[in-house]
Amino acid sequence: MQEAGLIDQRPRTATGKSFSLHPSIHLLEQWTQLTSRVHRLASAQFSGTATAETSDYYFGGSYLSAKSIPPMKVLAEPLKLTGGLRVLVHGDPTFMVMDNLKRQFEQTIGTQIHQRAFSIDRLHEETVRNASRKSSNYDIIAVDLPWVGGFAEKNVLMPLDEVMDIARIDPSDFHTAGWQAAHWGGRAYGIPAQTTPELLFYRKDLFAQAGLEPPTTTQELLNAAKALHDPQRGQYGIAWNAARGTALGHTVLMTLADFGQPILDLTPNAGGFDTQHLANRDYRFTIDTPAALEAAEFLKDLLNYSPPDILSMSWYERIRPYAAGRIAMAYGYTLLAPYFELDEASPAKDQTGYLPHPAGPNGAPISPVGGYLMGIPANLPKERVAAAVEALLVFTSPSAQKLYVQNGSRTNPRYSVGSDSSVRRLSPIFEAIDGMSWRDELQFWPRPPIPEINKIIQICGEEFHDMLRGIISPQDALHRAQQRADATLQPPI
Repeated sequence: MQEAGLIDQRPRTATGKSFSLHPSIHLLEQWTQLTSRVHRLASAQFSGTATAETSDYYFGGSYLSAKSIPPMKVLAEPLKLTGGLRVLVHGDPTFMVMDNLKRQFEQTIGTQIHQRAFSIDRLHEETVRNASRKSSNYDIIAVDLPWVGGFAEKNVLMPLDEVMDIARIDPSDFHTAGWQAAHWGGRAYGIPAQTTPELLFYRKDLFAQAGLEPPTTTQELLNAAKALHDPQRGQYGIAWNAARGTALGHTVLMTLADFGQPILDLTPNAGGFDTQHLANRDYRFTIDTPAALEAAEFLKDLLNYSPPDILSMSWYERIRPYAAGRIAMAYGYTLLAPYFELDEASPAKDQTGYLPHPAGPNGAPISPVGGYLMGIPANLPKERVAAAVEALLVFTSPSAQKLYVQNGSRTNPRYSVGSDSSVRRLSPIFEAIDGMSWRDELQFWPRPPIPEINKIIQICGEEFHDMLRGIISPQDALHRAQQRADATLQPPI
């Protein structure tokens, strides 16, 4: 098999006397072809006709699906990193899948992997703390998309074009919004590891029983929530991020976008709003506006059809009752879909539809893009950078992304992975996301990656929480948030 080029031999020591054996890319390609042929033969033998999945043409899908993504190929030379590879990530389902597959990745890159995971706020704190050190404690760090601008300006992240050929990433394979969100000042500061839009999850069976159409506008959403809200039976219309601070702050920015109002005075363009020149720092905040007042009133209306503990619900708390069948609709990131898609006992399993955010009067249906990129700390010692780049390419490769999906992840930043037939069979969410991307509904301008974004999210999450509790009026919430936001503006570094 080695003579036939089916087995690769990789030295484990400097002398080469000790080595390990791995399947070659040629063997993996042959195996992939075999499995595809077996699938086609079985389909022809037992069904006699092509299925809708194999015959449909979807934005090049019939061509792309023929290119099944092969498994990860072991690096020809193991990475030389003293103490192993050190990775800092967010404690979400996708990165936990990576942790569960640690042994497989260690075999691929040839060194140990040490991964630390934090909640979103603690991850930001640890990343900033790490940047103040003389030498980084991590080789690779996960970065929430809105943090890119601030981390770029404060020299937290290393521009990728300084340490690698960007063409190796295959930028055209990434969902456009996710790839654009990795940039600041025209330079990429990381590779998308997750593209996880926030969607509206809705129970197709409950909608059918009530004779309701999937909502496309905020008014239709309120009507559906009202029709399906039955607290006496323990069923509520909708769940969303309404916990004070970071959670509600994200909701506020996305709801403003649903009503056609960006948080900044951005210039409109064909896809929504132009974010290419944010690094010039010539922007102003636009919170206290008529469209924002409509958005605030909409959030107050949502309270009427939400669970009684909605004001303490954040990312996971809104999905768990949806998965348990107590909620008819929920705003949620795709990365949380495994909570019901992989739970055989969930009433929402195989009964969930996926929609972009319903639009307000002056807005359009969009799916605000969330997720994480993986980047290299600017203070990483030079002798570790080359190996960190190679590991980064492995973690974000199509083969790795496919592996995450096969092991439970429902995030995917690459078109090629979403078009893989074995991936599409796992969940309808991938076809839905690809369709939204082609229709230009995936947008990252609702949470622009400016240096002040964390403070703005916190401010909105505090002022709007007081509004939802009835302490202040919507007008006062907007006015106070605007004043506090304006005070955060600083001149460019």
